[in-house]
Amino acid sequence: MFSLNFRGKKGKSVALLTVLVFVLGIFAAGCGGGTEESPADGDTIKVGINLELSGAVATYGTGIKNGAELAFEEINADGGVLGKEIEVLVQDNKSQNREARNIAEKLIGEGVVAVIGPATSGNVQAEVPVLTDAKIPVIAPAATAPEVTYDEKTDTVKEYVFRVCFIDPDQSQVMAQYILDELGLKKGAMMVNKEDEYSIGLGNAFREYFTTNGGEIVAEEGFITSDTAFKSQLTSISSKNPEFIYVPTYYNQVGLIIKQARELGIELPMMGADGWDSPKLVSIAGAESLQDCYFTNHYSIEDPAEHIQSFVKAYDEKYGATPDSFAALGYDAGYLLAEAIEQAGSAEPEKIQEALANIKDFEGISGEMTIDEKHFTVKDLSIIKLVDGQQTLINKLKPER
Repeated sequence: MFSLNFRGKKGKSVALLTVLVFVLGIFAAGCGGGTEESPADGDTIKVGINLELSGAVATYGTGIKNGAELAFEEINADGGVLGKEIEVLVQDNKSQNREARNIAEKLIGEGVVAVIGPATSGNVQAEVPVLTDAKIPVIAPAATAPEVTYDEKTDTVKEYVFRVCFIDPDQSQVMAQYILDELGLKKGAMMVNKEDEYSIGLGNAFREYFTTNGGEIVAEEGFITSDTAFKSQLTSISSKNPEFIYVPTYYNQVGLIIKQARELGIELPMMGADGWDSPKLVSIAGAESLQDCYFTNHYSIEDPAEHIQSFVKAYDEKYGATPDSFAALGYDAGYLLAEAIEQAGSAEPEKIQEALANIKDFEGISGEMTIDEKHFTVKDLSIIKLVDGQQTLINKLKPER
């Protein structure tokens, strides 16, 4: 928020100073202490982008940034929102919780009406208390942990936090459902990062759905974030004769796990989640290792829908690259925010929050989405198969709720 500062010149006499103070006191009383200007009153609509542009998950943050900037560029070229251009303030949180919080505080001071990002659930949760106190809405493009928007323990919705992506239990369920119903596999193994809430949450949800619906987990091995050697875990898993291995973690370790599995002669199908989606997966694992691999994702460049192919073309023209799911989610976040401002008829943060809470049937690149009462996004998920490192869209499924 901005306030007008009234500055008086220093007088030469106490009498003059006394009169001046008296007059200013009357003025202040009459005006409520000064005139405050809302972030919505500026010449532009300021939007903060708080993302991981360096550090461990920079590939995710960069994709989201690129997608969001493309969206806002298109929106501004089409006349902006409510007759104003959107001004984007991009900040790098360096993939760190503390920096994500610091940036949130900085963006509040710069008068943003909403914040897009960060990419990861942990970094979003680090900024949420600060932005909620300031009543600034957050759109989390890729934070899939349910607790980002809803605290199950207290049955509390985080009213200023919204997401574009599906939640982790949805993607675990859809993958388990696909394995059981489409691939007909009943005996699985799991490898889970025991230090990472994303990996743990996905593993727990997958196990529950898979075993409840007729499957069996015959082996489960753990690892930690700093691990780079996985052959002992893979050898142990192989001895239990599973029909597939579910590896719900990020591309950097997934690539090593798949590569080392193939080096051991383990040719089982490998299954995973949206954390697999990075161009770097192929360079880490090698295209020849990425056979019979499946993961859940937010969209596919193979989807023939006209609006998706238009996005893929526009992204390639701007960046000279194929947009991954994080780019699609960033693009959707930009248009979702613009839609909320348009529906609200105002760029006031509290009005934007109300509009976001009532979004229904919004057509995005990552699917048609409705925001439910827990601020979960109801939408289809894509099943992607890797063949020689190339992504192929196999199916689109909606999770059970």
